[in-house]
Amino acid sequence: MIKNLVILVVLLFICSISACNNESYVPKPRGYFHIKFPKKEYLNYNAGCPFTFEYPRYAMMEADNERGAGNCWNNLNFPQFNARLHLTYYDISSAKEYYGLVEDARTLAFKHTVKANAIDQKLINFPERKVYGVYYAIEGNTASSVQFFLTDSAKHYFRGALYFNERPQYDSIAPVVGFIKKDIERMIDTFKWKK
Repeated sequence: MIKNLVILVVLLFICSISACNNESYVPKPRGYFHIKFPKKEYLNYNAGCPFTFEYPRYAMMEADNERGAGNCWNNLNFPQFNARLHLTYYDISSAKEYYGLVEDARTLAFKHTVKANAIDQKLINFPERKVYGVYYAIEGNTASSVQFFLTDSAKHYFRGALYFNERPQYDSIAPVVGFIKKDIERMIDTFKWKK
């Protein structure tokens, strides 16, 4: 019996020594995708449209070829981010048409209210260039994260909407949205009407 007790004590001693090691457990941090952002460089958009602006060199400007697309409708594609900024232009012929387009922009932005956490509006006002409008920053799992329109309040109306070509997961795309927002702000800050 004493012999069995000694064996048991020796086994417990060996088990406790083997369980002890110098490594301590540290929980691993959550992993996130590393997104490599390109250097900010800009090109001047100066096609046969009644406006000019600067857009990022790493994006591709393509004419919108969808059915119903008007003149000066473009898609500014960001292939590395699987995103596009859809750009439309309307030549305004009446006050009724102008107010209809402004209301459409507001309606399209607030259509995302169901899934949006917040929709912030910022007025755009550059009277020296006759560029006015509203910028909508939409947070949450919505189809569009940024929308805006620019007008001279008389003849021209220009609208942009940012879309990602995948299911929206705002927490995953937030860094990319922040990066592209700076490009959109640059576009607005450099926007000019030709006439």
